[in-house]
Amino acid sequence: MAKTPTQSKAKKPTGPKPGEYPGKIVDIDVSQEVSESFLEYAYSVIYSRALPDARDGLKPVHRRILHQMADMGLRPERGHVKSARVVGEVMGKLHPHGDGAIYDALVRMAQSFSMRLPLIDGHGNFGSLDAGPAAMRYTEARLATAAMAMVAEADENTVDFGPNYDGQLSEPLVLPAAYPNLLVNGGSGIAVGMATNMAPHNLGEVIAATKFLIDNPSATIKALMKYIPGPDFPTGGELVGLEGVREAYATGKGSFKVRATVEIEKVTSRKMGLVIKELPFTIGPEKVVERIAALVKAKKIQGISDIIDLTDGQTGTNVVIEIKNGFEPEKVLEQLYALTPMEDAFSINAVALVKGRPQTLGLKELLKVFIDHRIEVVRRRSEFRKAKAQARLTLVDGLLKAIIDIDKVIKIIRASDDAATAKEKLMKDFKLNDEQVTYILDMPLRRLTKMSKLELESEQKELKSIITELTALLKSDDAIKAKVSEELTAVSKSFATPRKTRIGAA
Repeated sequence: MAKTPTQSKAKKPTGPKPGEYPGKIVDIDVSQEVSESFLEYAYSVIYSRALPDARDGLKPVHRRILHQMADMGLRPERGHVKSARVVGEVMGKLHPHGDGAIYDALVRMAQSFSMRLPLIDGHGNFGSLDAGPAAMRYTEARLATAAMAMVAEADENTVDFGPNYDGQLSEPLVLPAAYPNLLVNGGSGIAVGMATNMAPHNLGEVIAATKFLIDNPSATIKALMKYIPGPDFPTGGELVGLEGVREAYATGKGSFKVRATVEIEKVTSRKMGLVIKELPFTIGPEKVVERIAALVKAKKIQGISDIIDLTDGQTGTNVVIEIKNGFEPEKVLEQLYALTPMEDAFSINAVALVKGRPQTLGLKELLKVFIDHRIEVVRRRSEFRKAKAQARLTLVDGLLKAIIDIDKVIKIIRASDDAATAKEKLMKDFKLNDEQVTYILDMPLRRLTKMSKLELESEQKELKSIITELTALLKSDDAIKAKVSEELTAVSKSFATPRKTRIGAA
């Protein structure tokens, strides 16, 4: 067969001869390489994905979602946008991972049964305890009002920013967080060699304890528990005993039980029944109904004639268990607590990042990390606002000097051959600095001639008052702590709600 032109011109592949490799082969110890690589991977998982920061209580993905939504202007007073758009913006700019992980994080922040204080205001089907959410192309989202307290003031140099994954943008390394989000909303995560599981708490109680600790740095766990008696789950329920809670608050690790809230009622004209109104955290009614039905079928529970799940999104959990005549509802209930998820254990393992390192933290340590963070935020914010006020005061002082003889100013500007000549003449005649003159020259003459001396003097007085107030604040650690406490009180008034989870006896 005749060769084609391509075949006839083809050359045999050539490569380096033995001993002529362009690279250098280095012998390494496999065990050392595996150890170092594993440690790098473990650190990446711990720091970049799995564990929340003790200051704002957020993992990177949650922080990036909130920051990007704030950057997109998705504030509570504005309309919702497609969740898919939010996910795309976050993935493209800040979080180069799967869209599923980002959407899952967004969904959780919108679920009232997952978060004690939801941070996302969702519109559409965001799922339930028994079913997942609709696809992100069907749901819409915007920031909840509580989220604004997390992201507000981030643009006032209150927190450090770092480069995003490709170095083209910057992102906050932590949010200002006006309240202890890690305690309020809890969280969970599995890292390499460690895990975290935090219980949600009541915002009003947490803030009261935080304020108490600010005033009493040596407060004991017992004293703090007068303000925070235990976790407060968004799904309600009842805590069975506080021994495990005390242990968790003292050491960062502890376990306790949560029971369903059940009312004994007359469900038909002739029969009594058990009505489940609340279930333990993360337990859905379908799971409970299936378990009870299986136990009845296996004859491990006696006395149940029917079970009806009337739960819906409006009325909440409502599972009716009909009791046969001749059986005591109280005894059947005890069996249900013992054999079904109607009584469930919750284990606290309070592991969070402190200065980039994972630590197990008790209640006092968690509150202290947040207090230190807020003190730093208030200090940096005050320094930023003071510098901004001083810069504006300099310009106002220059304008006041200029408008005293505005005709002369205009005459100098018109008579000057160029801006440099005008600047030099104005600086000399009106005793202005370079910044003041530049501002005057950049201002349209129409605006300059319409300026009111009274308005400028009023602004000057206000700026001086702000600078004096901020200077006094920055000079006093006690004043900064008082400011933190004052702002916490305002947050509590805005967002605190009554406790949902009751404290029961052991």
